[in-house]
Amino acid sequence: MKKKKIMTAAWMICIGLLAGCGGKTADQNIAEGMEKIKRLDYGGALESFEAARGAGENERLLYRGMGLAYMGMTDYAQAIENFNTCLQLSNGMIQNVDFDVNYYLAAAYYKSGDAKSAEAAYTAILELRGEETDAFFLRGTMRLALDEYEAAQEDFDRVLAQTNKNPDRLIAIYQAFDENGYRDIGRQYLENALAENGERMNPYDKGRICYYLEDYQQACNLLEEAKDAGTAESFLYLGRAYEATGDYNYAASVYNSYIAKDTSNAEIYNQLGLCLMRQGAYQQALETFQKAMNIENNGIMQTLQFNEIAAYEYLGDFQRAAVLMNNYIATYPDDTKAQREYEFLKTR
Repeated sequence: MKKKKIMTAAWMICIGLLAGCGGKTADQNIAEGMEKIKRLDYGGALESFEAARGAGENERLLYRGMGLAYMGMTDYAQAIENFNTCLQLSNGMIQNVDFDVNYYLAAAYYKSGDAKSAEAAYTAILELRGEETDAFFLRGTMRLALDEYEAAQEDFDRVLAQTNKNPDRLIAIYQAFDENGYRDIGRQYLENALAENGERMNPYDKGRICYYLEDYQQACNLLEEAKDAGTAESFLYLGRAYEATGDYNYAASVYNSYIAKDTSNAEIYNQLGLCLMRQGAYQQALETFQKAMNIENNGIMQTLQFNEIAAYEYLGDFQRAAVLMNNYIATYPDDTKAQREYEFLKTR
């Protein structure tokens, strides 16, 4: 689970890069392959890339795309081979593709269990672009995974210096420490931020930090102010803070009040579903997850599908849960938690 959480940050950065290196191009088969990757059709993408090879299309983009397809199929060895081939085809002139392929390569190394090589890939990025904030952050997470927490701190301190101690980055750094067994060090970052800048923070940022410091009542008070801004994130944190106090009824009302004005945010629905699960309202939770799944381009389909399966389990419909879990594993084969759950379901 720790590994999956760490890679969430890396994969989200990579997805952002995906949009910047595809687009309309004369390399039609490669463009079609990239579209198939976005639809999670990795086998179809590989067919398009083979057609691109036959048509003599851009080799570097071809190997980049094949690496992405293999990564989606969780064949990390093949992904690494293709990403490295893409990098080796460089003519010596540094291009944007060199940066984003190194990000993908690092993610593939880590997913394959090789955090040391992932760290080296981020270092390669920093040798080309010495102020690349994302690379410093992600290299820091790799160093934590390698139990090199002092080196990780150096990277994270660079991130905070470059971003003027941006609260989002600050929280991400805390989470990285927490997930790797260094919660006390992560808390120190948050506590220092409150001591140094707490008076100047807006209620939303200060409330989030209080939430992670487990000062839930203070977090609720501050985030009640913040929800006046009307953002989904402020409602999410407010609801989670009330959940942490055990007040699930009020938390659910927070999520529902946001949904009353905006039905397009899947994360709000998902959190409401989780809140309902904790209250034992499994049928309502199931329906809530399914409403979120119907939101186009919701961005969290894997999470929603897993939670839908959990809801069916709690409802005692193990046959339906097993069918859905079989489909889920076919799409996300590297989810080891789901694989263990599937073994359980097959016995019911």
